[in-house]
Amino acid sequence: MLATTTLAEEILELKQERKAILLAHHYQEPEIQELADWVGDSLELARKARDFAGDVIAFCGVWFMAETAKVLNPNRIVVVPDRAASCSLVDSCPVEPVRAYRRRYPGHVIVSYINTSVEVKAESDILCTSRNAVQVVNSIPREKTVLFLPDRNLGGYVQQQTGRENMKIWQGTCVVHATFPARRVAEARDAHPGAKVVAHPECPPPVLALADFVGSTSAIIEWCVKNPAREFIVMTESGINHSLKKLAPEKQFYFVANENCNCSECPFMKLNTLEKLRDCLRDLEPRVNLQADLMRRALVPLERMLAVK
Repeated sequence: MLATTTLAEEILELKQERKAILLAHHYQEPEIQELADWVGDSLELARKARDFAGDVIAFCGVWFMAETAKVLNPNRIVVVPDRAASCSLVDSCPVEPVRAYRRRYPGHVIVSYINTSVEVKAESDILCTSRNAVQVVNSIPREKTVLFLPDRNLGGYVQQQTGRENMKIWQGTCVVHATFPARRVAEARDAHPGAKVVAHPECPPPVLALADFVGSTSAIIEWCVKNPAREFIVMTESGINHSLKKLAPEKQFYFVANENCNCSECPFMKLNTLEKLRDCLRDLEPRVNLQADLMRRALVPLERMLAVK
């Protein structure tokens, strides 16, 4: 490989050599987002992975996202910068209790948030993201009992929006969103009285009750860019500030700290670095390897989700 003057140039050269695509979630560091072929939320990145025609997918996000890309591209190489980039929601929902629930209630419909392991996806009837969760649940006959997993706050929001009474909700939470306190939102509104409040549906109900808009990561960005307001209090991971400032540089965005780290950063997302991205493209490791039968089973609920408009 020819010598390069910067790490970014080295990554781009490796990308071309590997016939790779770089996919990055909005929560990644700005320098990773700047190199990515596509920056998006879970639903957008899943669709981009499905439509990719090259050889290698370098997924800059967390592990479950890379698993999803592999399910959609079983014959392509999928790598991640850091194998330890997990998710508290995935950790809150092991597969064995889900299998036990399936055996006990075979007639119930299991709706799994995309923030789950591939094993849990394979036990599910249909998947969803925060962007399409309401539409997915509305697509299920109302007489059916739904088990929604694993995020209890998103599940509660979906139940409220759909009006479904026969809906059971798993009790997992996001390590970032679940600890945003409503009192800090109120304090931020006092400090910025003209600001609109936008929140991710993984936030607790008292936070959502204060929001002018509730939506997925990309939906929040779109709403803030189009809204005539000049100031916004943003209740989600602060990595989206990069996209917000690029698309609406004239506006101000304020991020409220959560109770866990007194910040608004996902510790898993922030494990990925340019150095690790360079290494995974060079070495094609860490690589996502999944059993063929597991991928076939997980693909069914994933394709059902992607078919929901």
